[in-house]
Amino acid sequence: MSSQNESVLHRKGPADLEAAALPEPGGFDAHTHIDIMGLPVDGVLAAAAAAGIKRVVNVGCDLPSSRWSVSAAAEYADVYAAVAIHPNETGAVYREREPVLAAITDLADSPKVVAIGETGLDYYRDRAAREVQQAWFRAHIELAQRTGKPLMIHDRDAHEDVLSILAEYGPWPPYSVIFHCFSGDVEMVQQCAAAGYVMSFAGNVTFKNAVALQEAARAAPPQLMLAETDAPFMTPVPHRGKPNSPAMTAYTIRYLAALKDMDITDFCAQLQTTGTRTFGW
Repeated sequence: MSSQNESVLHRKGPADLEAAALPEPGGFDAHTHIDIMGLPVDGVLAAAAAAGIKRVVNVGCDLPSSRWSVSAAAEYADVYAAVAIHPNETGAVYREREPVLAAITDLADSPKVVAIGETGLDYYRDRAAREVQQAWFRAHIELAQRTGKPLMIHDRDAHEDVLSILAEYGPWPPYSVIFHCFSGDVEMVQQCAAAGYVMSFAGNVTFKNAVALQEAARAAPPQLMLAETDAPFMTPVPHRGKPNSPAMTAYTIRYLAALKDMDITDFCAQLQTTGTRTFGW
């Protein structure tokens, strides 16, 4: 492990984001929610660029946020969009499924929509019945396969069912399934890698108590890894507890590089290659 990466991995307390800025070719935020940050988009993107984060994928959770994401992507060169109904929101629109799904389908045709998501299963919360979530998940899977755009998955306490449903629609082309905020263990990493699924790690991998997740990140093939913020949530160390933003992807990328004993420039280059293969930008 390089001394530079080691110092970042074990740093305690506040850290200067400018000092954490990534070297060329930089990175990107594979999953964020600028629409709920409550900050001017121009400022958020400028701060991200200063930290070496050159693109962001803004992800819809319902119809309004999916529309916002598509609109922002059309306005800003560095913003791309993902559109879907989050599993926790599926119960609220289940009786209007056909028109809502039709609207998401229309949005998915937008040229800067690079993924269908976030979709999947959330068994941690009970905001929607499991059978409702599963029905929407299947509808999103079918949309992703029709459009040829990758599927961006929200998977919380539902690993077995998510993997099982994905397998029903497989085999999937490599880089066509993304596990957002990956939360599996080493065994699940191996399953995902064998299937060609991409694993996107968020700021929680930097948490001191996230030992199992750190072991999973160590085991993940670099070519199947992405980094994200899930902003304004999941703020990485050393700013845990504060609102997250795309700029802070830099901390997570540096942490992952150190965890995997990779040179930060090489790791950024690998992320860029994976991002291009996954999102097609």
